[in-house]
Amino acid sequence: MTPPTERPRGLGRGLSALIGDEAAAVKGEPVAARKDARTLPVAFLRPGRYQPRHVFDDEPLANLAASIREVGVLSPILVRPIGPESYEIVAGERRWRAAQLAQLHDVPVLIRELGDEQALEIAIIENVQREGLNPIEEAQAYQDLIDKFGRTQETVAKEIGKSRSHVANAVRLLKLPETVKAWVREGKLTAGHARTLLGVPDPEAMARELMATGLTVRQAERRSDAKRYPGKKPLKDPNIVALESTISNALGLKVHITHKVHKGEDKGEVKITYSSLEQLDDLTRRLGRRV
Repeated sequence: MTPPTERPRGLGRGLSALIGDEAAAVKGEPVAARKDARTLPVAFLRPGRYQPRHVFDDEPLANLAASIREVGVLSPILVRPIGPESYEIVAGERRWRAAQLAQLHDVPVLIRELGDEQALEIAIIENVQREGLNPIEEAQAYQDLIDKFGRTQETVAKEIGKSRSHVANAVRLLKLPETVKAWVREGKLTAGHARTLLGVPDPEAMARELMATGLTVRQAERRSDAKRYPGKKPLKDPNIVALESTISNALGLKVHITHKVHKGEDKGEVKITYSSLEQLDDLTRRLGRRV
């Protein structure tokens, strides 16, 4: 295990240093040009315990296998030793699976001593950067970093290279019923549509309705609001009300927050009301700016 004090920072920026620059490989740089690369029998490799990706589509895998038959594995697979003649894949499981389909006996690898935390984070980065995860796999990967390694959504966002709102919106999908999450995994529902189901009385029934009607995300938001607040104007989120009060008390001014979900993303505005130039001057000083 990697000690907490040695938590890696910004792995997204250094990923190519660990697994090799695929762009360079595609341009023709042979794997052997890397002094630290070597080959191992495919039988020595094992799928990663922290691999966030659970679905490997057959057709793209077959296409990759066909390419490997022609030119070989251009980018080495990142592995860590777990026993005699046994290595766990940290990044590159698709290449390993495709190499087996192509009936290769050996594959190029980079061997690194990595802790569990690093292995999980690198696996997430590889898949997210290459859009290899479905929304539920991505959400669960972020949640694993939070639960297993004590991360916050903010630190996850910084180290994965995403915004905090992206991570927060992704993780919210895990609150959906298993049936609905399965439809998202299968691509029958988009992440944006799925988020509109949060908080509705019967999300599974609403999901079936969305799949049958082909509503846009915005239309789905309006339909969901009608189900959440039948016959009346939607109530303001109590968390938003509490935040208004907190900011208002800190500034000594009236604060109004408008929050909404647009195209599956949380958006809004903050309105601060002042009644004199003195209050405005005080506000600008508090914000550390000059007029």
